Amino acid sequence: MTQAHRPHRRPLALLSSLLIVLLADPAGGATQDDPAPDAEPASERGLVQRSEGAFEGLTLFTPIRSTSTYLVDMDGEVVHTWKSDHPPGQSVYLLENGHLLRTAREGNPVFSGGGEGGRLQEFSWDGELLWDFVWSDQDHLHHHDIEPLPGGNVLLIAWEGRTREEAIAAGRDPSRTHAEGIWPDCVVEIEPVRPDGGKVVWEWHAWDHLIQDYDPKMANYGDVTAHPERIDVNADHRSTPAQSDAERRRLAELEEEMRKLGYIGDDEDEEDPDAGGAPPGGPGNRRDRLRQDWLHTNGIDYHAELDLIVLSLRSLSEVWVIDHSTTTEEAAGSTGGRHGKGGDLLYRWGFARNYGMGQGSPRVLYAQHDARWIEGVSPPRLTIFNNGEGRPDGQYSTVEEIELPYDAKRGFLLEEGGAFGPTEPAWTYAAPGRESFFSAFISGAQRLLNGNTLVCSGARGRVFEVTAEGEIVWEYLNPFGGDAPLGRRGGPPDRRGGPPGGPAPGRRGPPGGRGRRGPRGGPGGGPGMDAKGLFRATRIPLDHPGLADREL
Repeated sequence: MTQAHRPHRRPLALLSSLLIVLLADPAGGATQDDPAPDAEPASERGLVQRSEGAFEGLTLFTPIRSTSTYLVDMDGEVVHTWKSDHPPGQSVYLLENGHLLRTAREGNPVFSGGGEGGRLQEFSWDGELLWDFVWSDQDHLHHHDIEPLPGGNVLLIAWEGRTREEAIAAGRDPSRTHAEGIWPDCVVEIEPVRPDGGKVVWEWHAWDHLIQDYDPKMANYGDVTAHPERIDVNADHRSTPAQSDAERRRLAELEEEMRKLGYIGDDEDEEDPDAGGAPPGGPGNRRDRLRQDWLHTNGIDYHAELDLIVLSLRSLSEVWVIDHSTTTEEAAGSTGGRHGKGGDLLYRWGFARNYGMGQGSPRVLYAQHDARWIEGVSPPRLTIFNNGEGRPDGQYSTVEEIELPYDAKRGFLLEEGGAFGPTEPAWTYAAPGRESFFSAFISGAQRLLNGNTLVCSGARGRVFEVTAEGEIVWEYLNPFGGDAPLGRRGGPPDRRGGPPGGPAPGRRGPPGGRGRRGPRGGPGGGPGMDAKGLFRATRIPLDHPGLADREL
């Protein structure tokens, strides 16, 4: 990384699910980049700015509520489109053969929350569906992101269910454990078996790497501060203050905004939003149920040279690095692989309190998304979209670049009794009027080959390219909405003529027979609203192999 990529340093002063972390700042309602996503007429959206110094390429994205995926050029004109029968679930990738690898929302009888997916689809350049693979049943559900690997396999993030009894036996606080258990995340590597199959060839489970200091009679008991390589099963709720009335109002406002964007659906079993947490064993309201998603991993990226995987965990405001060079058996333990530590965490950063190192180690990440390796640099570096939800000094987003403390022979460096570095980012982008740049959820950032950074402020559907000095040289407001119904959890596809959103025939519904209603207020997910939100956007270089000899 040249000095031009790191021109200045700016020191920076959890939905224990997607929503719970949004309680951290009690002031007012959730706003995005000003103006709000639905403030501009469609005619005023599209290309905003194109300046000298922008990185030439095509920008790939799928609106959250749309069945279409778009490639737009530097003038904001659509040059290619793919069409699916499903809304996204949530990420899309252009492969080197010109195929589109797209996640899709499948619907599930058990798992329900922000970012749910369940289906992977591969389309040819001309739109032919070549692979249609479902990873959704009563035991697991793919969500948020996938990562295509060099050899053709695909990594995916998934929830897996653990009962309340299993969670308590693992050392989780019973008062913070839902009646229906919790959903730890796992990473699964799939070898495609076309046209609709897949073979699991590797897997890693967070559940295999727990520690807790809550109950000495239960499994995994130990000193959390002495084992940063392990995951505290109570980390998502430690030292969480009681909710104020203002915090509850803020939660309700932000959940409604997510629903309008189509990021989450509606549940018929929603209860009083001010009821607070349910008693142990009780049914709980929707917000309490979402505590089952106690990690909320929202991004995955692969470093081919080092054979490492980075994960972004919104609920913990941390990024983790794990070793992909292990076998599945080694990934379940603490030995083996290139780094000799099996599936234990090799590195973590963003909120050192999660492993007992909060004092003297300032918190940097706030409900972040899209931790992504920067290509071609050593030591390894990451870019991270730091959403900023819950910052103590205001509501604003930033993009962080960090240099990892990595040595080719010794691996990730950590002083005994200390926190993983760095102590501050190598580079930070914040808007000059910092609170004008804010997306409380979704979003992403990509380091481009010319040193600029492409930023997706997801809730507004705003994509912009910024130089290392903080100058915006390209900006685009997504003009495309969508009216794809979300379907109903555990029920049949939506009957209003949209694409299927429910689970496959024959799957049982959730306990009690209740399902999910379709979106309110017609297309777009809210009254009169045509949602433009984007989970992420990616700039494709013009010399990308997948674009060779393509007519645009």
